[in-house]
Amino acid sequence: MGLVLLLGGARSGKSRLAVRLASGWSGPVVVIATAEAGDEEMAERIRRHRAERAPEWETVEEPVDLEGALAGVPQEAGVLLDCLTLWVSNLIQQGLSDADIEDRARKAAELAASRRAGTVAVSNEVGSGIVPVNALARRYADILGRVNAIWAEAAESAVLVVAGRAVRLSDPDEVMGGPLDG
Repeated sequence: MGLVLLLGGARSGKSRLAVRLASGWSGPVVVIATAEAGDEEMAERIRRHRAERAPEWETVEEPVDLEGALAGVPQEAGVLLDCLTLWVSNLIQQGLSDADIEDRARKAAELAASRRAGTVAVSNEVGSGIVPVNALARRYADILGRVNAIWAEAAESAVLVVAGRAVRLSDPDEVMGGPLDG
């Protein structure tokens, strides 16, 4: 299966589709969760996501060291990574530069793509709306967009999920009928 990247807006069905894909794997499944329950609303979201998963799946909660979490999963286990969106937010809160975040994203995406068992990664697409007024929100949208592009480049398949429906995203070279110049 390789690496599959699921992108979409909030409540688009990304996580539900990720669970469906992971449920089809014949071996063990490890969920790498990047969310932290900072308030009751987030705690409820985490509880809801856990309830959708098979009880035998192992969960690794790792908000920052994604590369380490991926390296710690046995090669025969499928990985469901939910989500890159919060991971980027966590790294920004840690004070990392955009270049450091992109470097970490590149290393983690390469590791996820090179795994023997499949990996499904979930991330929000936040760049489709208005440009935020606040500088931090603009920075977040910009860096998440670059991280999503890094992961899409490494992925065997990238899918946009909208209203519970999936649209496979094409490589630009495939759309243009050959390599794009410059």
